[in-house]
Amino acid sequence: TAELRSVLSLGDALQPAWEKLAHNVSEPNVFYESWFMGAAFAQFDHHADLHLFLLWAGAPENSDLLGLLPLGPTGRLGRWPVPHVQNWMHHNCFLGTPLVRAGFENQFWAALFMELDAASWPGFFHINGLAIGGLLDQALRAVCKRQKRRCDLVHSEARAMLQSDLDPGEYYTRTVRSKKRKELRRQARRLGEMGELQFSHQNDDSGLGQWIDDFLKLEHRGWKGQGGSALDCSDQTRAFFQNALAGAARAGQLERHDLRLDGKPLAMLVNFHSGPGSFSFKTAFDEEYARFSPGVLLQLENLKILDNPEIAWMDSCAAEDHPMIDSLWSGRRHIGRFSIELSGTRRKTIFRSIRLGEDLMAQIKGREIIDVMKVIK
Repeated sequence: TAELRSVLSLGDALQPAWEKLAHNVSEPNVFYESWFMGAAFAQFDHHADLHLFLLWAGAPENSDLLGLLPLGPTGRLGRWPVPHVQNWMHHNCFLGTPLVRAGFENQFWAALFMELDAASWPGFFHINGLAIGGLLDQALRAVCKRQKRRCDLVHSEARAMLQSDLDPGEYYTRTVRSKKRKELRRQARRLGEMGELQFSHQNDDSGLGQWIDDFLKLEHRGWKGQGGSALDCSDQTRAFFQNALAGAARAGQLERHDLRLDGKPLAMLVNFHSGPGSFSFKTAFDEEYARFSPGVLLQLENLKILDNPEIAWMDSCAAEDHPMIDSLWSGRRHIGRFSIELSGTRRKTIFRSIRLGEDLMAQIKGREIIDVMKVIK
């Protein structure tokens, strides 16, 4: 059974099925788990017509939830005023892959398109932040091919990813140049000469409130605070961060790292675990100590995740070509945006007109879209 349920009328009844789904997905996405989405829904503005697409094994609430995706109509595609349907993301959501129970990838997309074809929403379907080459991407293309439905990869980027069978020390040696490793040893030694240098690592909620306050203050003192983009710059983002970390701790999915000098935080890092994957959510460092690279030193501690047998990979959630993390992590995760046509002459005309315009702009700007699915073939 498929349904579109308004987020304005969710209630608590969905929670158990949502949590069970998150533990059995083919591709983890912590940003669409119930505790994270709940924190986001409560604080961030969203379209009044925002819904959860839900796919059930049988009767809603009385059977297993097989798939979930937040989506709704929007009036813009980038800079263009183009009405269409899109999965919901916000500035602190770094992946848009739907939650789908393993083995039901094809059924999920087929049911979603049937629902969207019948809906009164305009335009086409645009999914942002889908992992390229994953099981859900493969299923998406297969379903669209079978239905003779156009499905175009319209944007791609590659961000740093940590995935290796090597131990932390060997990975570090192979990935980072010897000159850089020598410089980092020197910086750590000089920092240690200034006082007691201590790394800490926690997976529970002990002292969480104070830790969150320390993080918010540390981030706000830096360039993000000056630019107005720090989490502490608005009541909404502050409350969201507090609630998201508290929710992750309750779910047993929170990991915190920090580096302190005589008790003063110099660098702090938040990771969220989900199944075999982990997501590096937020990091902050004291810019007064930038010459000692405290953020990099903390990331070296973070490499110890390679020793965790329960975690197979970590997504940096960083921008493409990030100067710091790209130099430490050699793996890359490809993330894309896809546009998919929906039924109806008018909707198909809108889709094809927009795609023609996008292709022309891409040619003019020389923008390359890398499709790793085609590279693999």
